[in-house]
Amino acid sequence: MKVYGITNCNTVKKALDWLKANNVAYEFHDFKKLGVSAEKLNEWDEKAGYEKFLNKQGLTWKQLDPAVKESIKTNKDALQLLQQKTSMIKRPVIENGDLLFFGFDEAVYNKAFK
Repeated sequence: MKVYGITNCNTVKKALDWLKANNVAYEFHDFKKLGVSAEKLNEWDEKAGYEKFLNKQGLTWKQLDPAVKESIKTNKDALQLLQQKTSMIKRPVIENGDLLFFGFDEAVYNKAFK
């Protein structure tokens, strides 16, 4: 299992704490230190659609210039922006085989990872 996120994100901390408490092994990929490849973003887009992981509730999105927000017309536009501003990716992102999950939901984790 691979977990993508940033270490200072409270939601990522909750998810990692849950995984540790439930003895679920994982590899952590820190967006801030390692970035995210265009290939990985394309893969997620193909599986789930970028709308699922573009976080429009976060501060980074809210602070964007309105013209930049309006310029997001296609998945290519969105993925380019997400690669530049990884903090706009809904976190954590969990890949486990065919499973791809964005965010933390204890009920989902209980079903998927136990």
